[in-house]
Amino acid sequence: MKNKYLIAGPLTPALISELMSPGNDDTGAGAEAIFIGRVRDDENDGIRVSAIEYSAYEEMAVKETEAIIDTVRSAFSDVRSVIIVHSTGTVKAGEASLFIMVTAGHRDHATRACRHTLEMIKEKLPVWKKELF
Repeated sequence: MKNKYLIAGPLTPALISELMSPGNDDTGAGAEAIFIGRVRDDENDGIRVSAIEYSAYEEMAVKETEAIIDTVRSAFSDVRSVIIVHSTGTVKAGEASLFIMVTAGHRDHATRACRHTLEMIKEKLPVWKKELF
């Protein structure tokens, strides 16, 4: 991994499994909400997307990801941890490019915080995408 938030290429099932392992010994955590974003093979003007090439302003992405995590933890008092990993480089249609996992004491905070995290990533994270056909 480039850093703990950005990874070159797709998020593999093995990596996703590894990312889900921390916190399993937290007996106060009653819920984990997980979002996995995948590249779709959308059709544009009669041609299908075969992949997306992601680029990022890495230094700013790290700072912004940490700010997003801090904001989520402050907004949802029951949140115990937030994990965010985004792909850079080429990710083919069907492969995963974004992983979010929010662990909380209760499901309501976990699911709402996960959605809030996703919306902030889409709005603020300096990661850009170029569709490849």
